[in-house]
Amino acid sequence: GIEMLRRLQPAALELGVVMVSVHTARGAEATLQALELGALDFVTKPSGADLRANMDGLRAELKRIIDAYITHRLLRGMSGGKGEKQVAPAPAPAPAVPTWAPVKTTAPVEPIEIVAVGISTGGPNALGVVVPQLPANLRVPVVIVQHMPTAFTSALAASLTSKSDIRVVEGENGLRLEEGTVYIAPGGEQMKVVRQINGGNYLVLTDDPPENHCKPAADYLFRSVAEVYGPRALGVIMTGMGADGREGLKLMKGQGSRVIAQDEESCVVFGMPMEAIKAGIVDRVVPLDNIAGEIVRMVGR
Repeated sequence: GIEMLRRLQPAALELGVVMVSVHTARGAEATLQALELGALDFVTKPSGADLRANMDGLRAELKRIIDAYITHRLLRGMSGGKGEKQVAPAPAPAPAVPTWAPVKTTAPVEPIEIVAVGISTGGPNALGVVVPQLPANLRVPVVIVQHMPTAFTSALAASLTSKSDIRVVEGENGLRLEEGTVYIAPGGEQMKVVRQINGGNYLVLTDDPPENHCKPAADYLFRSVAEVYGPRALGVIMTGMGADGREGLKLMKGQGSRVIAQDEESCVVFGMPMEAIKAGIVDRVVPLDNIAGEIVRMVGR
């Protein structure tokens, strides 16, 4: 499979490849490699004792990804995006002003003390662009929910560490949040931030139920960020299918947080950012290559 992806890469085909992975550390490493080589998404091989239940589970997971990919291609085709071959129009001059429409607010702007990110399909590659661009001396912590199962998030953290100057770790229960550090929520657990009476903010991992069929879930993390940080937070919603993150970002926005979303053109699947944009809670819509710069700019204000 890896060799097939290597051979497909030079052809630059619009082809959706799904990796079916063994649920082990070695399988996680191979899956990340497949995603880096252009695979759309992955599912883990069921390992239960009931063969029929395993087949039904795998069928449901594959159907969810295939349906999302078909919808994505259709939307790209209708909007003239890169999902369908079309006659290219003459290039338009660069716009003089940004194409995003900022949310109007009269509330005072407070310094940002945390960046919270929600991301799913296409996330490992997108994070591989954004995180290495963050400086080691970023003056706030960054907490990230990437939809992945157990073992895969530790492999993701290790991969990002090898590419980045900023420190990247997998989240642990009771870990104190420190500036200049990126925390990846571990697969199979919910992650939130809490404020301790003796000062300092910490991570708490729980076995609370999945939300939006996700564990970890962006909504779960964002709710805690809204409660602990209020207007002193920046929410970032990136590529992924579904609507996870929208409701949590609503709470953050209601507390005065700022929100940026990845733009459609640079998303593998535009579901999660689109839902936040449709809800009217996004301050900036930013291409993938510019997200890190926007984070640094807003944190530095």
